[in-house]
Amino acid sequence: MKRLAVSLTLFLVLSLGVGLLVSGSEVLDWGIAGGLFAIAVLGECFRFWIRRTRSKKRDSSSV
Repeated sequence: MKRLAVSLTLFLVLSLGVGLLVSGSEVLDWGIAGGLFAIAVLGECFRFWIRRTRSKKRDSSSV
């Protein structure tokens, strides 16, 4: 759980930074920052799903 929080915090800061750099004269480009953060959240959810399915396969094998 700690890794998830650190990872999402890092991606939040990075996406806000990119939103500021791309915005130009505006304060922040929320579309780009939000889109990048959404991609990061989807990636973390995918990583969690992959880890869960692999552990289920490991548990289900009978010897």
